Amino acid sequence: MLTRYVQRDLTWIDLVTPTPGEVRALMREFDIDPLIAEELLVPSFKPKVERRGEMIYVILHFPMLASHGSRPEQEVDFIIGRHFLITARYGAVDPLHTFAKAFEVNSLLRHDLSMTHGGHLFATMAQNLYQALRYELEVLDRRLENIEEHIFTGDERKMVVEISQTGRTIHDFRQLLLPHQEMLVSLLQPATKLFGPEYAYYVRGIEGAFERVRGMLEHLRESLIELRETNNSLLSTKQNEIMKTFTVLAFITLPLTLITGIFGMNTRYTPLICNAGDFWIVIGMMMVVGIGFVAYFIRKGWL
Repeated sequence: MLTRYVQRDLTWIDLVTPTPGEVRALMREFDIDPLIAEELLVPSFKPKVERRGEMIYVILHFPMLASHGSRPEQEVDFIIGRHFLITARYGAVDPLHTFAKAFEVNSLLRHDLSMTHGGHLFATMAQNLYQALRYELEVLDRRLENIEEHIFTGDERKMVVEISQTGRTIHDFRQLLLPHQEMLVSLLQPATKLFGPEYAYYVRGIEGAFERVRGMLEHLRESLIELRETNNSLLSTKQNEIMKTFTVLAFITLPLTLITGIFGMNTRYTPLICNAGDFWIVIGMMMVVGIGFVAYFIRKGWL
């Protein structure tokens, strides 16, 4: 699907799962390099920044927690020209949908957004995408707060799975963002050559938006590590308490078992056996021994 947005002399073409016919039409209209056009037809697995003639081709992968597809990330291809910007994607990307609405409204109202070329539009769009990632990370932050609350209310066992799932999400998020820094550094030279030295200011703005996302992500990663260690400590403490209780109970029942074993022996001259009240005497001995051990353990603080 192809959607066209126009503001003054600036055109934005948004492609969703582009077809060969749409790509061929754009090749003719904007003189796109055939190699770039071919890459638009299928998703790419690696990010990229390269200049081809009077345009720059950028491929970035953005993690999407609320992805509408089966993939946990969405690829966005950018073709940046002097008077146009072409984006190609292969699924729903909510931040771009929101950006399109704002762009269209500002076009209708004829607001001047200081966008004189495609580089300005790309910079604004990229910062919006990184801002959306911060919203995604805020969801993870609230999930960690919920985990922390449950940890200290006795749900340590349930939180083991929740912590592991959240940790995997943060890890995947971090892995997808790792190449972005290198790509943004690679963007500086071709972009300033195409749009002039003053465009370095906009590239630094994109880098700043990315750094804020990365800083927030590292904070979440550290918080997760602390929560995992705390949860493991509480689990270990609880397990140690259970083992101590079982050990104490085993120690109490051991002499009682010994007493019943002795008086259960089928011998002719077993003391107390066959005398009046022998059963109650043996039971009384066991109670005295058991109560004595319990009192001793309580005095030592073991119970």
